[in-house]
Amino acid sequence: MKIQKLKEKLSEITDPRRQYGNLLHKMWEMLVIALLAVICYGEDYDDMEEFGKEREEWLKSELGLELENGVADGDTFERIFRRIKPTEFRTKLNESLEYVRELRDIVNIDGKTKRSSGSKKKGKKPIHIISAYASENRLVLGEIASENKQTEIKEIPELIDQIDIYGSIATIDAIGCQHEIVDKIIDAEADYVIGLKGNQRKLHEAVEEHFMNEVDEYDIKHTEEKNGSRYEQRDYWLLSDLSWLPMRDEWTGLSSVGMVKSAVERNGEMSFEIRYFITSLVDVEEFAYAVRKHWSIENHLHWSLDFVWREDSAKGGRGNAALNMNILTKHALHLIDKADFSKFKMGKPSKKRKRLKATLNPDVLLSVILCHE
Repeated sequence: MKIQKLKEKLSEITDPRRQYGNLLHKMWEMLVIALLAVICYGEDYDDMEEFGKEREEWLKSELGLELENGVADGDTFERIFRRIKPTEFRTKLNESLEYVRELRDIVNIDGKTKRSSGSKKKGKKPIHIISAYASENRLVLGEIASENKQTEIKEIPELIDQIDIYGSIATIDAIGCQHEIVDKIIDAEADYVIGLKGNQRKLHEAVEEHFMNEVDEYDIKHTEEKNGSRYEQRDYWLLSDLSWLPMRDEWTGLSSVGMVKSAVERNGEMSFEIRYFITSLVDVEEFAYAVRKHWSIENHLHWSLDFVWREDSAKGGRGNAALNMNILTKHALHLIDKADFSKFKMGKPSKKRKRLKATLNPDVLLSVILCHE
């Protein structure tokens, strides 16, 4: 069977359906169809049914699906997505890739609201999903649902417990500048680079004042970057002597404080920004790399979900259903990112063009789904 590894791992997911009597449809086959449908512009459970029926013979001949009782209907797909455990679903999808991460990889932790999961008529607010994203491999390690942006601080520690970040550098915006979150990262034997703003007012003011006075010898790295009409210069400052900082012992693993000054010229207009950080790192090169890589979760994951997958217009339901659909979509994005399109003579296609090609050409779709086998 050409899809053995994916079958093996999806078959290990706990089937939430009643186990007495004969189940008409194998859950692993339904999940494969769902994944393929999402790659090919499917947005909901009825699209999964339609895709499966349209490609039924191909699914049997090329992927080894048996589909003894045909393709499940949209309601059956929805029931499965409503009831499977998201953490288990994510774990088995990643295991099917046989993913091996680098020891000092950057793990970005950030949240995004899935707006299509809400309903004004029913008074339901959309769920907010926090993801842990391994930026070098462009792979989501785990995610967890939160009520909104403001409640991320309660959910991030639980997310850290669910994933393996040993040896990694975790990066989080200023909302993650909390003692419990820092403790969790250090307990996991990882490092951190965390933004610093007014939610830790005294710490922020002390760090800002110290950098403004420029009374110490700092480690500094300068970078310049040009992309089209956009030109950016950044200076990264890192200070490891914290004897002047009264609350230095309150933060587990705190080794340095950092500042990043950026100047951006776009179409002849200049903008300036200064940001501050706390970190367990002591090397300015590592610090600069981690800060730059933190934007990967916005540029490669969240942007793609918004503008390539149009996730905010896709229907996935509430609760586990919405989170599981989000997991499936991000996995499809990873497969599209990693698939080799060179043999199809497409040059350097955009993600949208890759999806279109996979939708139109079954051979391309097969290449995408089997890119890790």
